[in-house]
Amino acid sequence: MNKHKNSHQENKEHQVEGTSHPSTFSSKPIYKRWTDKRYGGILLVVSLFTAVFMAVPLIYVVIRSFFAGKDRWLKLLDDRIPELLWNTLSLTVCVTFVAIVIGVTLAWLVHRTDLPGRNIWSWMLALPLVIPPYVGAVAYLIFLGPRGWMYDLWNKTALFSGDYPFNMYTFWGIFFVLTMFTYPYVYIIVSAALRRMNRNYEEVARSQGMNMWEVFWKVNLPLLRPAIGAGGILVALYVVSDFGAISMLRYMTFTSAIYYQMGSYDNLSATVLSVILIALTLIILWIEGRMRRKGEYVQSATGAINRPEPISLGKWKPIALGFSTLVFLVALVLPIIVLIYWSVIGYQEGAFDHKFWVYVFNSFKVSGLAALVSMLLALPIIYLKSRYPSIVSEVIEKLSYSGYALPGVIVALGIIFVFNNTPLYNTVILLVIASVIRFLPQAMQAQEASLSLLSPRIDEAAQSLGYPPWKVMFTVILPNILPGILAGGALVFVSSMKELPATLLLRPPGFDTMAIRIWVEASEALYHLAAPPALLIIFVSIIPLRYMLQMRK
Repeated sequence: MNKHKNSHQENKEHQVEGTSHPSTFSSKPIYKRWTDKRYGGILLVVSLFTAVFMAVPLIYVVIRSFFAGKDRWLKLLDDRIPELLWNTLSLTVCVTFVAIVIGVTLAWLVHRTDLPGRNIWSWMLALPLVIPPYVGAVAYLIFLGPRGWMYDLWNKTALFSGDYPFNMYTFWGIFFVLTMFTYPYVYIIVSAALRRMNRNYEEVARSQGMNMWEVFWKVNLPLLRPAIGAGGILVALYVVSDFGAISMLRYMTFTSAIYYQMGSYDNLSATVLSVILIALTLIILWIEGRMRRKGEYVQSATGAINRPEPISLGKWKPIALGFSTLVFLVALVLPIIVLIYWSVIGYQEGAFDHKFWVYVFNSFKVSGLAALVSMLLALPIIYLKSRYPSIVSEVIEKLSYSGYALPGVIVALGIIFVFNNTPLYNTVILLVIASVIRFLPQAMQAQEASLSLLSPRIDEAAQSLGYPPWKVMFTVILPNILPGILAGGALVFVSSMKELPATLLLRPPGFDTMAIRIWVEASEALYHLAAPPALLIIFVSIIPLRYMLQMRK
C-alpha cells in the first residue's frame, strides 16, 4: 500500500515537473543522454547542421574582416566609422525613445482608461505594423516630399507664404518615418502586459490616496519595465538594421554604407563596417539584458488576475481621443490613401501587366520556400530544447538565433563570401537561404509556444511503444502543434516578402521581387509603379499580425 502511494506521488510530481522539462528525459548525464537510442542521433545531427549553417555566414564575415589590413581599418576608423556611428546611434536612441512614449501611452489609454471606442482602438492602433517602413517612406515622399501633394498645395494656396518647410531628406524625416511604423512593437507587447496585470496593486494604490498619474508612474510603469524593454529592443534592432527607408530618404548609416561599399566592389571595407555593426547590435542586446534583470518585478501568482475598472479621463478625454486619432491617421490612414490613389493611377496606365505578376510570383516563390524550409528546420531544434534540455540543445538554439539579430545586408554579405565561386551563386536558392537565416527564429518562437502546451507524457507513451524520437516528432508532436507551425510559417512568409537588402545583394540577374520593384520605382519617382506592390504587401502582412494579436491575448 505504501509502495503504491509512493509510486502515485512520484507520478504526480513527474506530471507537474514534466509540463516543461520531463524528468525522465533530463535525469541522465549529457554524455549518456545523447548515446541513448531514445534520444535519437538523427534529430541531433539535423539540429547541429542547421545551427552551424545559420552561424557560418556571420563567422565568415568576422574572419574576413581581419584580412582587410591595418591601413583599411585605420582609414575607416578615421574617416567613416565615427560619422556612421553617430548617425546610427542618434537615430536609434531618438526613434526608440519616442516609439516607447507613443506605444506605452496608447496601450495605457486603451487598456486602463475609459477612452471612447477602446475595444476598436485596441487592434486599430496595431495595424501600422503591417506597413514596412520603406513603404511608409514612399508614401510620405509622395505626400510631403519635393513635388509632393503638400508641396503643390503650399505653392498654390495664398494662405501659405515663404519656403516650403518640409524636407524628408533629413534626420527628422527618417526619424518620423521609422517612429510611426515601429511604435506598434512597443504597443502590442505593453498591451499584452497590461491585460495580464492584476488590479489589486492599483486598488491598493488608490486606497492610499494616489491619483491617476501617481498610479501610472509608481505602480503601472515599474511592472511594465520588462515589456517596455522587450518592445524597445525590437525597435532599436530594427532601426539599426533598416536599409530600405534609410536609403530612400538618403540618410547614411552602417547598413546603407555597407551596401554602397558592396556596390563599389570593396568587400573588405564592407566586412570592417559589418563587424562594427555586429558589435553595436551585441551591445544593444547586452544593455537590454542588464536593464531587464535590474528592473524585474514579479506579480503574485495567487488568485485570479482581475482587470481593473477603467480610469475616468474626465477633461483629458478629448485630448486622449485626439492623440489616438492623430497617430492612427498619420501611421495608417494617410499612407493607405496615398498608395490606393497611386495604385488606381497605375491600374489606369497598365501597371498590372505581365511583369507585375512575375514580380508577385517571384516574391511568393521565394517566401513560400523560405517558410517551408523554416518550418521543417525549426521543429527538431525546438523539440530537442523542450524534451531533451542540455548544454548542447541550448547552444544549438542560440546559434540558430544568430541571423535574427543582424541586418539583412550582413547576412547577405556572409552568404556571398561563403557561396562565391560555387554553382549556387546567382541563384534563387541563395535568396531562400538568406530568408531562412534571417527569419528561422520566428518559426521557432511560434512552434515553441505551441509545444509548451503539449504534455511530455505523450512523448513517453509513444516511445514506450518503440517509436524513435524522430518518428514521435513527426507522427505525434507535429499533428498536435500544426497550428503553431503554420503560424510560424506565415510569419516567415511575410517577413521574407518584405526583406529588401538581402534580396538586393543576392538576387540573380533579372530576378525582381515586389520589394525590389518598390525600391527601384520609388527611387525613380515612378510612384504609379511602386504603389501596387506596396499595397499588396500590406494586405498580405495582415495575416501574421492577426496571429500576433491572438498570441498576445
